[in-house]
Amino acid sequence: MDQTEERVHRDVVSFVRRSKRMNDSQKGAWARHASTFVLPLPVGDVPTSVADGAHVDWDTTFGRQAPRIVEIGSGVGDSLVPMAAARPDVDFVAFEVFKPAVASTLGRIGRAGITNVRIAMVDGSRGLDRLFDDATLAEVWTFFADPWHKTRHHKRRLVTPAFGDVVASKLVPGGLWRLATDWEDYALWQRDALDSHGHLVNVHDGWAPRWEGRPITKYEQRGLTAGRATHDLTYERVR
Repeated sequence: MDQTEERVHRDVVSFVRRSKRMNDSQKGAWARHASTFVLPLPVGDVPTSVADGAHVDWDTTFGRQAPRIVEIGSGVGDSLVPMAAARPDVDFVAFEVFKPAVASTLGRIGRAGITNVRIAMVDGSRGLDRLFDDATLAEVWTFFADPWHKTRHHKRRLVTPAFGDVVASKLVPGGLWRLATDWEDYALWQRDALDSHGHLVNVHDGWAPRWEGRPITKYEQRGLTAGRATHDLTYERVR
């Protein structure tokens, strides 16, 4: 096993696979759009893993050469789709493992009439490492990742120094990692994990101003209504 595989291998993942059934609208969106926008990836021992040697020719997949952005944990696509629609010259790859959420995203893609999104239904941490060559991504987004509040569950948190190594390796020099969370303890955790990283620099030397390109979703609005402030961070790939 090479060093890259060692740094992302772990026995736990940053999500719990839910078994929610799709509603009729989601079933219809899946039937209409899944074959176009959901990537047919070879999986490993479990359905959300990525098989060894998996490869995607992204130029062929999108039918062009363009800057690429990855979002890990795209949910129902209520921020991904409008952001992709606003940047038709950029290709977007979203990692999301929950089928009903992916189906909702497909419905939004269809209504928006966009073609610059593909969805990978596998673990984003391993997928990012295995499916992209180094220094090929313009940006990586992790918005409102599960905070895993209980101390014994902190090992499940996505943002760690090791994952920072993966993100940094995939970004082009000058590429950006944008993060947001509405849980202060996780925001501080993220800064503790990344502020001293050797290949990432905190662009604002602290909290970033709210990025105007990211719409406020229903999820974020619930947090704001509950009195939780959103903390944004932006890191740039250096060296």
